[in-house]
Amino acid sequence: MKKVIAFLSLAALLTIGLSNVTFAQDQSAPATTEATVDSAAPQVDSAAAPVAEPAAEPAAESKSFHQMLKQKYIEGGPGWMAPILLCLIIGLGLCIERIIYLNLASTNTTKLLNKVESELQTNGVSAAKEVCKNTRGPVASIFFQGLDRYHEGLDIVEKSIVSYGGVQMARLESNLSWITLFIALAPMLGFLGTVVGMVQAFDAIETAGDISPTVVAGGMKVALITTVFGLIVAIILQVIYNYLVSRVESIVNSMEDASISFMDILVKNKNAKN
Repeated sequence: MKKVIAFLSLAALLTIGLSNVTFAQDQSAPATTEATVDSAAPQVDSAAAPVAEPAAEPAAESKSFHQMLKQKYIEGGPGWMAPILLCLIIGLGLCIERIIYLNLASTNTTKLLNKVESELQTNGVSAAKEVCKNTRGPVASIFFQGLDRYHEGLDIVEKSIVSYGGVQMARLESNLSWITLFIALAPMLGFLGTVVGMVQAFDAIETAGDISPTVVAGGMKVALITTVFGLIVAIILQVIYNYLVSRVESIVNSMEDASISFMDILVKNKNAKN
């Protein structure tokens, strides 16, 4: 307890001491400044002294990201920037559509297999078909196609599952090719705008008859802005595209595993009633 009290007392003394030192420095600073001003004042000739310039205005507030983006879009030229923006809008629309579709296509295959097996054992094929019909996703559709041909034999069921699995895989990959098109098209449009801007810059140099930095810099800046925006669009769409491809691969692997387990269930319940 004594050590605690001693420690607190020492901390209080140090705090008070530092406060006094800081206060003393604050008190002495204005005095020193006034003394300096007073000592320097007689040396200045009031007649020869230049008129004091007004204090510089505070720097303008930094522009927001939206304002900077709008400004660069205008500098790049709407004629070249509009196609790049259109690629971004359409590409994002396709990506959002694929994300929603793939999320709806995801199915808890383990739960679905257990329901199908339970209905096959208790109520027969018709009840199992109803379970698949009321479950969304490609896996349930594949199971339904297999059960619909159950009376034709297990070989026909297996062929039906393989064929319809290819159809569902094509549906999962739908519109991905269009996304790759816009990934490639956006930087190509940006490079095209850059080349055209460089040609215009050289035309300006030829007209002026002199390589002036202002003439060259303006044209090159406008030319490079289109490339920057095109690359940004391509990067955004490429990241989303890779995510979509990984999702499709995950769903396809789940479909294949579930189809194998489904065939095993049908073999075990080959005498189930229709």
